[in-house]
Amino acid sequence: MPTPRVVLVTGASSGIGLATAVAAAGAGDHVVLAARGRASLDAAERECKDAGAASTLVVPTDVGDDAAVAALVGAALERHGRLDAVISCAGVVAYGRTEDVPADVFDGVLRTNLHGSVNVARHVVPVLRRQRRGQLLLVGSLIGHIAVPSMTAYVLSKWGVRALVGQLRVENRDLPHVTIGYVAPGGVNTPIYTQAANYAGFIGRPPPPVASPARTARQVMRRLDHPWLPAQLTPANDVIRFGAQYLPFVYARIINPFFPIGATDLTEPTGPTTGNVLASRPDGNALEGDPGHALAGIVKNIRQRLRGRRPR
Repeated sequence: MPTPRVVLVTGASSGIGLATAVAAAGAGDHVVLAARGRASLDAAERECKDAGAASTLVVPTDVGDDAAVAALVGAALERHGRLDAVISCAGVVAYGRTEDVPADVFDGVLRTNLHGSVNVARHVVPVLRRQRRGQLLLVGSLIGHIAVPSMTAYVLSKWGVRALVGQLRVENRDLPHVTIGYVAPGGVNTPIYTQAANYAGFIGRPPPPVASPARTARQVMRRLDHPWLPAQLTPANDVIRFGAQYLPFVYARIINPFFPIGATDLTEPTGPTTGNVLASRPDGNALEGDPGHALAGIVKNIRQRLRGRRPR
């Protein structure tokens, strides 16, 4: 039997991170779970044990805190003596026009998504280089390749994650068994949309086609074994990226009216909220969100628009 891997997952309390941790557990790996909230991590640990993890280690960690990430990596090494794969999934969202999102919330998105990824790389890559093998896989987004309305902070953070991947690959080409992986999901049914900070007046929802966290996690885990697989997780991503890159004027005319219809719920107005950007909200952590059927949601939004009733 193969030796179980030591797999560290950030953002392991919810959504893609939780699904990935459970998938690693199902493969019989040692799983190190990191996220901000202890209660949600404990629940995730129970799921991993039930799935068949070789062992579990819970380390509450704010990835935006460099010292906390250093302590996380240290705890994993103290327990296992090595890291075979680190999957960086931690992420938060803020909705709102660039000028409408408060500075602390805007910076909070960058702190978790981009600075958190840098912090993970800063402390993981030296370990992999000392071992002369191992994998760091960063979970980006289709939105790291395009622009969309009312998500400036998230867009900037995910473009930054993709740039970080490129830099790390250049800097580590001398060690062929140290791999820097990257995946870009499209719409995934996770709680990130309803947990988001919101200054746009509408609740976000995953745009179609919508994948399950479990399916996305399986695709992530496949890339640990086959790192040359494409980063984009759906063919729809490639179509959208092509339009944004090669037909920018057409894309810009389409995305502005489509985004509210396909990626929000115009029937559910909401007031300003910091969501889970500045602090964990354990009550909202779960494997999946509850966006309803994507097509039904689009139909509802079109009806809302035709009635002329838009949230202010």
